[in-house]
Amino acid sequence: MQAALSRMRRASGLPVAFGGLLPADGHGRRLRIAELSGAATHALHGLVITAGSGLGGKSMALSRPCAVTDYHASRHISHEYDVAVAAEGLRAVLAVPVVVRRKVRGVLYAALREAMPLGDRALNAAIAAARDVEQSLAVQDDAQRLLAVAREPVAGPGAWELVRAAHSELRALAPRVVDPALREELVAVCGRLAAAAGDGPAPRHQPHVPLTPREVDVLACVAAGATNAAAGERLGLRPETVKGYLRSAMRKLGAHTRLEAVVAARRAGLLP
Repeated sequence: MQAALSRMRRASGLPVAFGGLLPADGHGRRLRIAELSGAATHALHGLVITAGSGLGGKSMALSRPCAVTDYHASRHISHEYDVAVAAEGLRAVLAVPVVVRRKVRGVLYAALREAMPLGDRALNAAIAAARDVEQSLAVQDDAQRLLAVAREPVAGPGAWELVRAAHSELRALAPRVVDPALREELVAVCGRLAAAAGDGPAPRHQPHVPLTPREVDVLACVAAGATNAAAGERLGLRPETVKGYLRSAMRKLGAHTRLEAVVAARRAGLLP
């Protein structure tokens, strides 16, 4: 959120940006302003915004961007938050909802300390910042969903296929997760899944194979049946780059085919 607000200020040219998210459980219609960028006071920090109230609440309720040329004089919004807005000295304000899978998850604001129309530059910058936050939240949601799958007890070969699919997606998601604690948990869970598949550590006769994280990512996609192009799309790599990682992994594993590489990686405890 903080990074998105900073980018929005730079791209829009507006001096103040702030925002907040709805509770992570997806319930409720109130958000708390938690992040400020360029603010001169703390008047807005911690302010609770209710859907339908004020400019941000209107944006939440309508699920679309809303703007006012002069916040205090506007007849198109309610005025529950005038004291905090006046304390910060804001006049022209823009609010853009953060929407993930058709649900409003937060609101970003950009503002000016004088009354004047906010043009397309400000609107486009705010929308782009909201999209950045939306993508991060979507990745985080997917990561939590896959972690839940990975934590389920494994019973039978059919269940292992689900776990292997989850492992592949977790490996692909981990580099895109902004939260370092969550990213570390994803990597740790992937390691546990790979070890559990072999019912413990790799056999003593199986030498350690020093594959890079990206080589393991590619092999995880290949194990799930992905082509080089599909693996590249999932991992954010070019197909030629995927091919290079796969070739390197095969050489290290002593494999001559993609299938042999996957089997060898599983025997080495690198894949579930």
